[in-house]
Amino acid sequence: VTMVAGDATDLASCKQLVDNCDAIIAAHGPVKPPPIQSLFRLLPESDPVHSRSVNYVAVQNMIDVVKESKSCKRIVRVTGKGEEPTAFFTVLINMLGNMAKAWNYEGEQLLRTSGVDYTIIRPGVMGRNDVPTNKVRALADNGQDLKVTAVTHSQIAELCCDCLDYSNAAKSTLTAMNVDEGLGEDSYAPLLENVKADSREFPSTLLEEHKRGARNGAVILASFLAVFAGVSVAVLKSISGFILGIFH
Repeated sequence: VTMVAGDATDLASCKQLVDNCDAIIAAHGPVKPPPIQSLFRLLPESDPVHSRSVNYVAVQNMIDVVKESKSCKRIVRVTGKGEEPTAFFTVLINMLGNMAKAWNYEGEQLLRTSGVDYTIIRPGVMGRNDVPTNKVRALADNGQDLKVTAVTHSQIAELCCDCLDYSNAAKSTLTAMNVDEGLGEDSYAPLLENVKADSREFPSTLLEEHKRGARNGAVILASFLAVFAGVSVAVLKSISGFILGIFH
C-alpha cells in the first residue's frame, strides 16, 4: 500500500492520485465540525470540508477517474451503517456531523450504480485497542446486519487490503464485526472466500429520510434543553428565595 497526498474532493487532484494505482482504498471521512455549526447548518454543502463534499462528491470524483484509468480496477470504500435514518446514533451523527451518515449512504449508492468494481466495508465501532483478536472476525455480505461490536483499525485495514485478492468481493457490501472468541475466524481469508456480490435492491436514496430524522432529533433536543433550562431557573429561584429568607 502506497500513501499518496492529495485532495479527494478535487477532481484534478484525484486524477493524479490514481496514476499507476491498482486500486483505491478510500478510508477518508469529514473532520468533526463544531456542534452549533452542524445543528444550525451554518456550513454550506458546497464547502470542501462538508460531509457532502467528503462522503459524496469525493466518491463521485474517484468513480470518474477510475473509469478513465487504465490501471485502477477497484474502489474499496469504508463507510458505516446508514440504512436506518431514525436510529439513535445515526440521528446524533447527522445532527452533529453535517449529515455525515446521510452522505455516506448516498456515496455508497454512487458506487453501486457506477458500473465500476467496488467493495464497500461497513465496520463496527473503531477506536479501541483492547479488542480480543483470537478467532473473532465475522463478515456479512449483501449489506446484511451483524450485531454492532468494537473492531480495531488494524482489522479493518487488513480487510481493505485482503479483499482486493478476491474477485468475488467485487461489487459487494461487507459488514465487518467481531463475535465472541472462538466463534469467528483468525483472518478474513476464509470469510472472503464465500463473499458474494450485492444481490438485494438497496434503497436508491435515503437522503430525505436522514434529513427528517435529524430535524426531528433537533426538535427533541431543543425541547429537552428548554425544559431543562426552565427547571434550572425554577430551582435557582427557589434557592435564592430560601437564602434571602434566611438573612431576613
